[in-house]
Amino acid sequence: MPPSISAIVLPLLWGEVCLSSAPYKFGEFELDSTRFELRRNGRPLKLERIPMELLILLAEKEGGIVTRQQISERLWGKEVFVDTEHGINTAVRKIRAVLRDDADQPRFIQTVPGKGYRWIASLKPGNGAMPAASTAVDVPTDNQPPAPLTTPDAGTAIRPSWRYRVALPLVVVAMLALAAIALNIQGLRDRIFSANQTRPIRSIAVLPLANLSNDPSQEYFADGMTDELITEIAKFTRLRVASHSSVARYKGTQKPLEEIARELGVDAVVEGSVMRSGNRVRISTRLIDARSDRNLWAESYESEVQDVLAVQQEVASQVTSELGVELPSANRANLQSNRVVDAEAHEDYLRGLFYWNQVNCDAFRKSLAYFQRSAAKDPTFAPVWGGLAQAYYALGDFGCAGSDLIEKSKAAALKAIELDPGLGAPHCWLGRVAFSYEWDWPKAEKELQRSIALDPNDAISHGAYAKFLIAQQRREQAFVEIRKALELDPTSLMTNENATYFYYLARDFDEAIEEGKKTVELYPDSPAAYIWLAFSYERKGDEANAIAAHLKSETTWDTAPDDLANIRAEYQKAGMRGYWLYELAAEKRRGGDTKAEKACWMAEVHAHLGENKPALDYLKRALHHSCNEMPLLGVDPLYDGLRADPGFKELLAQLHL
Repeated sequence: MPPSISAIVLPLLWGEVCLSSAPYKFGEFELDSTRFELRRNGRPLKLERIPMELLILLAEKEGGIVTRQQISERLWGKEVFVDTEHGINTAVRKIRAVLRDDADQPRFIQTVPGKGYRWIASLKPGNGAMPAASTAVDVPTDNQPPAPLTTPDAGTAIRPSWRYRVALPLVVVAMLALAAIALNIQGLRDRIFSANQTRPIRSIAVLPLANLSNDPSQEYFADGMTDELITEIAKFTRLRVASHSSVARYKGTQKPLEEIARELGVDAVVEGSVMRSGNRVRISTRLIDARSDRNLWAESYESEVQDVLAVQQEVASQVTSELGVELPSANRANLQSNRVVDAEAHEDYLRGLFYWNQVNCDAFRKSLAYFQRSAAKDPTFAPVWGGLAQAYYALGDFGCAGSDLIEKSKAAALKAIELDPGLGAPHCWLGRVAFSYEWDWPKAEKELQRSIALDPNDAISHGAYAKFLIAQQRREQAFVEIRKALELDPTSLMTNENATYFYYLARDFDEAIEEGKKTVELYPDSPAAYIWLAFSYERKGDEANAIAAHLKSETTWDTAPDDLANIRAEYQKAGMRGYWLYELAAEKRRGGDTKAEKACWMAEVHAHLGENKPALDYLKRALHHSCNEMPLLGVDPLYDGLRADPGFKELLAQLHL
């Protein structure tokens, strides 16, 4: 219900609205709420947004108790579900620090136990402020007798003071304006209140920290620090935090922050820089409300290299404190206090992260080598074992190396959890191993759910769980998870490739095509995205776009020009069947038709050709060689032609699908 005119106008008539915007003076301080500025002896003081708003609120309620609930609603709104207790305590502490106020013997802010706070200092109008109008009789000084009270003649007009001559037209104008707002003339109230309402920040992105070390070889250090800072902030689970893989593409960009935030779907961003000199590191960061381009907080930190993890924890704590978000108690218990890691081990770990984020076989191998070096130097550093788990898994799952690395991934994940039970990512890799290679569905779900519970901001875990759920034909839950993954990681290669594949498996081919187009627009050299695009076009009977996508995929694999010409020729002869006949012949020339690790691929080729018997024979062979596509047989549209076959039904039963 819109506010009544009287509800808006009456405070103005009593002077509450006018006087609240005037500067306040108390002691050597002056608070200017219109300029959002606190000054001491005329010099501006640094005070962040939330403490400043609280200080203004206390001054406005001079002498009255301001409850913690009133503070929470003023600073964060009525409908924000965050732990404001820590935020209020921090804000009061910062105000007292800048005012040099003692909580035990306060000059300005008094704590009212069980209630809230009270402003106890006398407030006077500051420079340029209009004194408050008063109806009280002037109090004489000691040397002057009181002036006699006189009553004007009936015919003599009472001449109003200059204050009222100035204020009255302003009040009339203000009343008319407020009436227009109250009546919502031409949508005025909606536009004003929607524009000025302070909305809580619920999502954030940490942009790549700039390397100011004047040494390009230190890029890995800045990128790794960004990754670790994202991990620290993501522990504050009431915030949605964009993943490193999504923000990485904005490194060195000149795009406006508002545009970046819109593309990432976040309310605020953290940006900053890292400067390293020898064993000293300087980290500078600032928090910006991207909706208004307003700086909310800024700070710089210096430390020794071995203490940098503690600094990151402090930065994360400060950022989230500004937003009124506290680390959940379940996560707080798992924080490693005073974490110190071997400096060289930490550097190798950062190099490992740097290469892991490049997502290709050569980068995965380099990533693994650095993680192994780090673990050898500091075997107690839990995150590096998580790094080993993901590197081993990627090398095996991407086909970069033998599937024997999958067992090593599992062992590394278990070691990481043993060292730090609060890490979520290792549970994700355990869940993916259980799903794709052990075909243990209850274990896979348990581990993936545990990963998400510990780290709700991990897009990889949400994407993996979506894939598990669609394989189990739990569509509604699956769509929730894939949308969550895309929300957290809207511009990364891995998440968008997985989403394209997911929509193909869900038989939403139009959505798969849209997602695939978006992916190749962001990453034109993504072979997987082109493959799932091609498969989706094939399911729709669009052979022209299907072959175009297949050819794009071939070029990303550096297929020789002669081979590309042969593929085009076979397609011209027999359409998509010609393409798959060429693939079958090429695989036989390479001996792939006799290799156990190629069984799944050979089954796919024959299924595309509609050759059900050889396709089923290869699937049965793959059953004994841990093919990572077997868990998806129950939903993959490619095998629809086999679903009535008793042998295929028996195969699904063996897989408990």
